[in-house]
Amino acid sequence: MPFFTRLAAVAVVTLALAGCGIASGDERFTLKVLAASSLTDAFGELGAAYQAANRHVTGVQFEFAGSQEMAGDIHDREHADVLATADSTSMDIAAEQISRRRAFAQGTMTIAVAAGNPRHIRLLADLANPRLRVVLGGPVVPVGRYAARILAKAGVTVRPSSEEADARTVLTRIRTGTADAGIVYVTDMRSAGVSASSVPIPREQNVTATYFAAAVQNSAHGATARAFVTWLGSPAAVTILRKYGFMA
Repeated sequence: MPFFTRLAAVAVVTLALAGCGIASGDERFTLKVLAASSLTDAFGELGAAYQAANRHVTGVQFEFAGSQEMAGDIHDREHADVLATADSTSMDIAAEQISRRRAFAQGTMTIAVAAGNPRHIRLLADLANPRLRVVLGGPVVPVGRYAARILAKAGVTVRPSSEEADARTVLTRIRTGTADAGIVYVTDMRSAGVSASSVPIPREQNVTATYFAAAVQNSAHGATARAFVTWLGSPAAVTILRKYGFMA
């Protein structure tokens, strides 16, 4: 079975916010951030907050996709300034092209099911039912690696109907009815609204997902890129991250 049944679409979100002024001696510019799809909602607000506090930055442009895709293609992404991934292994892919990485957020995992849980899934062991269409992240993407660790801890063997390129695609399969269940980040469930439900994973079987950010070494705005990475650990950024369900 191939790792991915289809490529995840790369979502591009640009915060073209008017600045209030220009920092002395600095040209105004847009900061470009490559980030894991599971950061989509939180980073939208984080970008706006960072731009508002840094008057020489006219906006923050995001590209969202699987962590491994962003890290692997960083040399092809024109003018990239910052990389943010859902695990450290993905950062390793771009190790020669980034500055020192920094952990800035954490989260846990959950079982995503169709709205109202019509298949009555209660436990991780239920995912082994061959009658269920279970979709997981591929083995080379963070959400897939985290899911594999969870299933191993629970002693459950799952034969997924498909393996996807990122967490948002796993959730989309469930929301659209082409899958019955999957394992995603707890924070992703907020984007599902009423179109999907969540079945908690016991703490002793769950894992902690750790997010990392790093400045791109050949960034034309290296100082600001490094400052953005540091700012992700600030009280203002932590408040926003917690709003979206992340742990600092």
